[in-house]
Order: sequence, then structure tokens, then C-alpha cells
Amino acid sequence: MQEVLEYQADQIELVLQSHRVPGYVTGGVVTPRWVRFQVMPSLGARISSIVKLSEEIALSLGAGAVRISRHGANLHVEVPRSDPKAVNLLTLCQRLPDVPKQSTLLGLDEAGLPLLLRLPSPEVAHVLVAGTTGSGKTALARTMVLSLAMHNRLGEVQLVLIDPKGSGFGALSSLPHLLRPVIRETHQAIFLLGELVEEMVRRDREGISEPRIVIFIDEVADLLDQGGNAMSRLLTRLTQRGRSAGLHIIACTQKPLVASIGSITRSNFPVRLVGSVASADDARVAAGIGGTGAEKLLGRGDFLLVTKGQVIRFQAAYAGKQEMEQICARICARMQGSARRSRRWLAEEATALAATGTDGSLPAGCGPPNSTRVGRLKAFFGTQLRLVK
Repeated sequence: MQEVLEYQADQIELVLQSHRVPGYVTGGVVTPRWVRFQVMPSLGARISSIVKLSEEIALSLGAGAVRISRHGANLHVEVPRSDPKAVNLLTLCQRLPDVPKQSTLLGLDEAGLPLLLRLPSPEVAHVLVAGTTGSGKTALARTMVLSLAMHNRLGEVQLVLIDPKGSGFGALSSLPHLLRPVIRETHQAIFLLGELVEEMVRRDREGISEPRIVIFIDEVADLLDQGGNAMSRLLTRLTQRGRSAGLHIIACTQKPLVASIGSITRSNFPVRLVGSVASADDARVAAGIGGTGAEKLLGRGDFLLVTKGQVIRFQAAYAGKQEMEQICARICARMQGSARRSRRWLAEEATALAATGTDGSLPAGCGPPNSTRVGRLKAFFGTQLRLVK
């Protein structure tokens, strides 16, 4: 692995020098799906010239696509791994001794740290999940549902699942946190959202915001098409005033078009989770800002978190159908049991997980959270988490 990384770093420097924009690879991070190289351009080099060389770098490395982005004073070149790894939800939960109240787990960020969203935060409020078929948006939504149910009591979080296509949230229908059975019909969704608007008004009047009600909507663009103005008005009202009353909307769409979701995105979706999209125009609409490079994402859980102009790339945690059924059964058993049970989701023989997600154990002698340098590449280990709030 180290030889491959050194070769790729040399190739990146060679491409830059051959196009008269010299730069040097000073380090990087290995994540489950890609390698992020940190590049230091030479004095006087134009950043825009380096960004335009993404196709040349991809060709030199034999990669399908390379994403180049700037974070503060650092320039990052992100190259897909030839041996991508999945981020398992239960394995990731093993690394977290405690999850903050009313926070949902997303996956591993670009530094290999667990990434969470704290829903009550004013900077979060509502979330739009966008991406084409195969990007993993529905799987990410299921992960968010499961993590909320795993780490919050009924008095802290209650859930509403709206699934127009009937295949997104079916495996989660037994969760005790559900206010209603999974909603599949448009008229049922309109009726329920109307009830939630009334609940929002009541809570505003009485100054109540607990328990938090999180409304997950799969394929919100289709729901808006079928529900018409009534659906649009209800969703707009909930996104404008819901947060202060403890109501949050997490909406998924594979059509990040102004004509499809413009009416609600103009309201209040300060957080965007953007998967692979078809074009730069779709990426700009989905993220709310341009230049994110979402059109070059790998799909299958490769996402960008966009909030307040900040862009964080992460690999979404994943739970298979059998794991989802086991988690739901365990949550139901916990709720039905008379004795209070622990909410720690640890296997009987839990093993530490490297924060890079590339293997299941820490290197010998790693000890407490720290960082080590392998060649020119940094690998980050530890159990700290990244909380967006």
C-alpha cells in the first residue's frame, strides 16, 4: 500500500510539473473509498490551473475521475482507491462510547473521524439528501433513521417515514419510534403533514420542542409532483417554522432540479448531503453552491456534506437488510423489557476500528489517539468524533 501511495504522489507531482504549475505532495489521508493527497503549490502557481488538470491526473493514475478541491490553505487531490471498503454501521458504533442526544450518525469524514449531525442546532434544522440512482441516498437515510432509534429514547426522538415508492423504509416498519406506520400514499402524506403543521402551531403556542419529531421523506420530488400545491405549502411551512418547535425534515431526491424541488429548497434546508449527480449544474442546485465537484463522486455512499459554505466529503455508514432487521428487533426487545438496558451497541467481542476504515484493528503500539506518518502519508487513528452543530 505504501508503495502505491508513493507512486501516486510522484505521478501527481510529475503532471503538475509537466504543465508548468509545480507543486509538492506533503501528506494525505487514506479513507475507505479514496485517498486524499495534500498538495502545496509552488509560489506563483495558479490554483485554477491545477483544478483544470483533474483529467490529466486521473489519466496518469489510471483512475476514473479525480476530484480537486481547496480547503483553506490546503489543496486536496482525491483519488479513488482500487480496493474500496464499506463503512459498516454497527462496527462504526463500536467506536463511539456515547452519541450526543438527538444526533444522527452519517459515516466517516475525510479525516477518518465519525461524522454526526446534531438536529436541534440552528445550523442544522432540516436536511436535503440528493443524488442519482445508485448514489446511496436511501441507504444513507436508513442509516440516519437507525442511528436515531439506536441512541435515543421515545421521549427524545419520534420518527415519521414517508416512502412514496414503497421500497425505501419498509425494513424499518417495526421500529417503536414511529408515530405512524410507514406512509406510502400521497393523500395519507398530505393528511399527516397537515397534522404535523397543527402540532407545530400548538408547540409554538405552548413553547414546547420535545420530543423531537424527525420526518424522513424518500423521493420528495415525486411527492411534490403528485401532491401539488397542497404538498408544497405544507412542506414549505414546516421547513420555515418547524425547527423551533422540534420538527425536522430530512428529504431525499434524485431530481435536484429547480423545477422539481425549488419551492422547498428556497425555504430552509441549511444542510445538504449530496451524492453523485449527473452534471455540474445538478451539483450546484443540490449543494446550493457551485464548485463542489459532486459530479465526480464515486456513488454507493460517497457524499458531500455542505453547510454554511463548508464542504466535507464523507463515506456513509451502511447496514444490510439482515443487520437492519436485527437492530430493529433488538430495539423492540429493549423497549418491551421491564429492566432498563444499555444503549451501547457493542458486540460481545468488540474490536477497535482504525479511523481510516481500511482495516479492523489499530496498528501495534498505536496506544491513545495520535497521528503517525508513513512516508509522506498521514494516517489518523482514534475514537474522537466530528459533530456538526
